Amino acid sequence: MGEPNGRLIQTLIDARKHHCFPPDVRHAAPEFIDKVLALLFPHFSKRLDCSAVAVRSEVAVVEAVLTRTLETLASRYQGLAPDLPGRFMEQLPEIYAFLRQDAEAIFEADPAARSVDEVILTYPGFYAIAIYRIAHALLGLGFPLLPRLLTELAHQRTGVDIHPGATIGRRFVIDHGTGVVIGETTVIGDRVNIYQGVTLGALQVQKDLADKKRHPTLEDDVVVYANATILGGQTVVGRGSVIAGNAFITHSIPPESVVSRRSEVRPRHGGAEFDELEYHI
Repeated sequence: MGEPNGRLIQTLIDARKHHCFPPDVRHAAPEFIDKVLALLFPHFSKRLDCSAVAVRSEVAVVEAVLTRTLETLASRYQGLAPDLPGRFMEQLPEIYAFLRQDAEAIFEADPAARSVDEVILTYPGFYAIAIYRIAHALLGLGFPLLPRLLTELAHQRTGVDIHPGATIGRRFVIDHGTGVVIGETTVIGDRVNIYQGVTLGALQVQKDLADKKRHPTLEDDVVVYANATILGGQTVVGRGSVIAGNAFITHSIPPESVVSRRSEVRPRHGGAEFDELEYHI
């Protein structure tokens, strides 16, 4: 008689050989993002020490985590520049400046926000934007895999799915956030506000379009309300336009436009407690 579960054991051995990958890479994403956010914003830190010695130590730890991750991936991705962690650290002041402006824009856009600190501490939209900006910088430097792991971590924690390849300008606002999807080739200008459930997606998903612009462009000062869907690489929403909730758009919109969905108001019938009206929040 053969070994119990012998076929299962052999199948798993073969699978592990076929998909051989450093097992600790996935754990690098939460470790790295927690430390880099704590470095930029004391809101995410377990303790506050503003001394130069403490800050230098935290900088060294973040760079060390990034270096260790790069070394782990080196066997799978050839030709990685060893100076990638240092080059990323040099970008942190600019990343911080962008994120500070994002937090201020969210505060100014939401009457419920009482302070910028509250936005940084509690708003899932800000958290997702912060991880996106860090991941986007790493992707731009050619750092493999980690950018996708980071934005997927943000997706798991907030319900906001932003591909690190998207291009997003200053003072970006995501309000509420849950269900937001922003595709890889999306281009978003400055001072853009979007709400929960918004999809900036592709019209077609063929693999041979991987290197093409598949996702829309939102110019400066655009507002997109809840559950609107905007699709297509050639679709441009012009500067200053407002897109109503639940709109479905596959063609370009001129600047300073309002795209709305007409609501019908009619009397209820038969005295029933509820009718067939659709309710949208």
